[in-house]
Amino acid sequence: MDITTQAQTHNSSGTRVAEPMRLAVIAGSNRHRRFGPVIVDWFLEHTAARDDFTTEVVDVAEIDLPTSFGPAVPEGAGAVAASLAAADAFVVVTPEFNHSYPAALKNLIDWHGPEWHAKPVAFVSYGGVSGGLRAVEHLRQVFAELHAATIRDTVSFANAHTHFDAEGRHRDPERCDAAAKGMLEQLAWWARSLKEARAVRPYAA
Repeated sequence: MDITTQAQTHNSSGTRVAEPMRLAVIAGSNRHRRFGPVIVDWFLEHTAARDDFTTEVVDVAEIDLPTSFGPAVPEGAGAVAASLAAADAFVVVTPEFNHSYPAALKNLIDWHGPEWHAKPVAFVSYGGVSGGLRAVEHLRQVFAELHAATIRDTVSFANAHTHFDAEGRHRDPERCDAAAKGMLEQLAWWARSLKEARAVRPYAA
């Protein structure tokens, strides 16, 4: 059976449709009173409107990984590794701290290796005047080392607190909604292409 057939299912009318890909949305901050959940919830509204992804949130605030590395896999790491390994694509939601990304996010990334290989990674960033873009540029270098393909287009929120109301709704959503749509279109293309490529020939890191 070829990979196109394997990646398809049927709808109620019998028409073949592509099987949804698994998307892991990584909430990258564990700080007290973090603003990240507002951004994550906003982004999940966009993934929920699509039929080409099924989405799971991986929250660094809910993961207890040590900062020192040893031969033993820490308790609880297995479930996180399984979620990352099952994903066909990733979206990293990151703030910017001191011109870079959070330590907890780096720790999550560093505890895993093959889970990232030959998969696409997109970014949603937030922060002050830079909108978290300096954190994104650092993350691109890290994921390149891990054999992942980063998506060119990003979604960025400068001075993010001022753009959302008390219910977490963006006050002027036209531009950021369009940015999210464009980024997800690129991510879907890369996710589908790389998934099919991995099915034909396992990636050699």
